[in-house]
Amino acid sequence: MPRQGQGTLLTGVRPFPLTALRHPTVTTLLDDHWALLADLMDGLGSPLHVVLPEVFEENVTGLRQAFADAGAEVDILFAKKANKADCYVSSGAALGVGIDAASSSELVKALAGGVPGHRIGISGPEKDDTLHALAVQHDCLVAIDSIDELRRLAAAARLARRQVRVLLRSRTGSQPASRFGMAAAERDAAVGLCVELADHVGFRGFSFHLGGYSPEDRAVAANEMIEHCLDARRRGARSADVVDIGGGLPMRYVDSRLWDEFLRQNDVAHYHPAKAAKGFYFYPYGGNSTTEAARKIMSHPVDGDESLSAKAARNGIRFLVEPGRSLLDQAGFTVYRVQQVEDRRDSDGYAIVTVAGNSLSLSEPWFNTDYLPDPLLISARPADDEMFPACVAGATCLESDMVTWRKIGFPRPVKPGDHLVYLNTAGYHMDFLESRFHDNPLPLKAVLRLGAGEAPPRWRLDGI
Repeated sequence: MPRQGQGTLLTGVRPFPLTALRHPTVTTLLDDHWALLADLMDGLGSPLHVVLPEVFEENVTGLRQAFADAGAEVDILFAKKANKADCYVSSGAALGVGIDAASSSELVKALAGGVPGHRIGISGPEKDDTLHALAVQHDCLVAIDSIDELRRLAAAARLARRQVRVLLRSRTGSQPASRFGMAAAERDAAVGLCVELADHVGFRGFSFHLGGYSPEDRAVAANEMIEHCLDARRRGARSADVVDIGGGLPMRYVDSRLWDEFLRQNDVAHYHPAKAAKGFYFYPYGGNSTTEAARKIMSHPVDGDESLSAKAARNGIRFLVEPGRSLLDQAGFTVYRVQQVEDRRDSDGYAIVTVAGNSLSLSEPWFNTDYLPDPLLISARPADDEMFPACVAGATCLESDMVTWRKIGFPRPVKPGDHLVYLNTAGYHMDFLESRFHDNPLPLKAVLRLGAGEAPPRWRLDGI
């Protein structure tokens, strides 16, 4: 029973459970091989990122099948920015997956990981001359954001006596004020310039940037790009046969019904210290799965009853897709060691659990938000009848350093030396905002693969 003075419980605002979905490989590692994970934590430090390339490979296969089932010809470029681990690049290379790179460093890592240049797409606004030169040298496909960038890239190709393959990034009808891409007049002028510079510019089609995760909006934008390709062909750019639909494929962290109930019950009192939760812009943690979204995009009717994939096939258009987070679904998790517990239940109704590490090593990159799925408490003690409400803080001197602002209802009191496991963190959460604040080293990544039969899992440090 709750003790008198536990304010959170006495006010009737109990921590809402958001149980994370869990891949069978993750369950096997946590249930059958925790001793190995604990040893890795002892040797490699807290927090520790565990990365699982075999799950990434499974996601690639599933996404390819979803597009094939929808009748679409699609090439996958893994968005490297979603995780810096090298293992995903090499896994993708073995499966024939390309890379979406937005910097010279990402391009070099893709090449070093075994991805050939013709499978690498270069994105990002107004790329610098070094990236242009590398892209030309390695036959990468470059998405162009402006007339000025197109001229600079053509000059780099002329200097190298090569032809560079390009896409023109166009603004969409639904987001005409985007800072990415060209408006209609500039886009039309760029098509004409591509025809004029055909000796050094191999124009292939169009791409776009679209905020949000709506499959329908992405299908509508892709259809606009198909129409741009057809118009470009009429103007002499007969090689326009590619539409890059970008990323924005959602993934599901928690059960959809649980997510809907969370949104109905969400309240500022669930957060430390009464953080303005209703103002949060949450990722859709319980929305469409990646494969569902892929099928919805390609089956969306665009001209009467014709689907997007059917229209593309009829006109000889193939698609590129640049998933990042969604290809990393369940492909990694993060473990923190509990450093100290400040029990404020008598005064505030909940405790503050401080972990070894900080929130920059487990961040939801959406601004003014929180990483919502509940962490798992790994403890040598059995479950208690008493729920233990607590938030999770990082071990820095910043008031804002909260790994979990939301109050979690742990099944037993949390103690120093326990471990908190945050599931499904490979997509953006591990290293998007990482920092050497307080002169601390960056967390390490341990690459794990399950062994065959009774063999123990194999592990190595990423990059070695």
